Amino acid sequence: MAPAAAPGYLAVFAVPEFRFVFVAHLFSLLGVVVSELALTVLVYDLTRSPLLSSLTFALGFLPYLLGGTLLAGLTDRLPPRRILVVCDLVCAGCVALMVVPATPVAALLVLRCAVAVVSPVFNGTRMATLADILGEGELFVLGRSLLRIVSQSALLAGFAAGGVLLTLVPPRGALAVTAATFLVSALLLRLGTARRPARAAGKEAGGGLAGTWAVLRNRRVRALMLMFWVPPLFAVVPEALAAPYADEIGVSTAALGLLMCALPVGTIAGELFAGSFLSAGTRSRIVLPLAVTGVLPYLLYAPEPGVVLAAVALFLAGATGAYTLGLDAWFVAAVPEEQRGRAMTLMTAGMMTVQGVGMAGAGIAAEFAPVHAVVAGTGVLGTVCLLAAAVELRATERRDVADRHVTSR
Repeated sequence: MAPAAAPGYLAVFAVPEFRFVFVAHLFSLLGVVVSELALTVLVYDLTRSPLLSSLTFALGFLPYLLGGTLLAGLTDRLPPRRILVVCDLVCAGCVALMVVPATPVAALLVLRCAVAVVSPVFNGTRMATLADILGEGELFVLGRSLLRIVSQSALLAGFAAGGVLLTLVPPRGALAVTAATFLVSALLLRLGTARRPARAAGKEAGGGLAGTWAVLRNRRVRALMLMFWVPPLFAVVPEALAAPYADEIGVSTAALGLLMCALPVGTIAGELFAGSFLSAGTRSRIVLPLAVTGVLPYLLYAPEPGVVLAAVALFLAGATGAYTLGLDAWFVAAVPEEQRGRAMTLMTAGMMTVQGVGMAGAGIAAEFAPVHAVVAGTGVLGTVCLLAAAVELRATERRDVADRHVTSR
């Protein structure tokens, strides 16, 4: 359990175990981001096929659903530290096999899928373990926020670092470096975190789809998952269409970089502000207003704006992501401890899957309509869907209050 400390990000770093988890997260993220870039370049070098090269990226999203649904039960039936270390070792082993010159392209894609399959198990277990390390209150929320901030920063720095690395070494050499980062992450988690028993030890825990349905039968948990899943489904649309939009308005590659960076920069700024200056009560009150209005800034795309106004829209949309701090607190409070690992694995798997769906849907829509119209339409459709999700979530809250009132009587 975390020691008593004043709220704030520095208080989270005062917990020794979290420091190990945080540094391991940095190494693991570098491994994921750089390996994705290096593998994409390697596949293109071997095949000269843009389709296979882009498929390498897509394979980072699609297997999440498989791993998240079929393997989620492991997160509560096995000791969490063991799961985290084994997942890192699996990733290191897969990337090491990619380094072998004799590995054919088909095997490279299969190995990429294997890394993606274990990723939701790793992420869900780590999220559940944070609640063990930091408790279920303020420190957990701030710890989750810090890991998300690092993830967003990795989008900005990781590809740049990968690009620089690829100018110094060939793609297989870059992959060898990323295999080492996964090994470092595994070592940090093994030495720096405590051994804890499985959460569902001695309790009935369904496996596979049956266990997944056991979690989703809880209406409150379902509604919370929807509120995690719906925003990224629509939020990724401008990023997916950034290159076509830059071409549509006739701007340079540098301007394209600004469009790609604006959303994650806004997300980082929003999370830092909410975590540093807002109380837990305030963060809870702004969850639904920020979530529902999260894609409204995309309406600024309607008149086909220039780069600056489009970047402002993306920054504002990213900043509304601060709602996740309050939502994290609701989620960990709603999920029974013995189902926490599975529920968090499902939640993270769903978030990655819907991003892949959103990107694919954006590309299809842009085949039939101008890019700026697609993004603006996303602002309308996304807001309607978010309103529906918010109504459902509010209904579950009222039901829980009524149930507690009846119980107290």
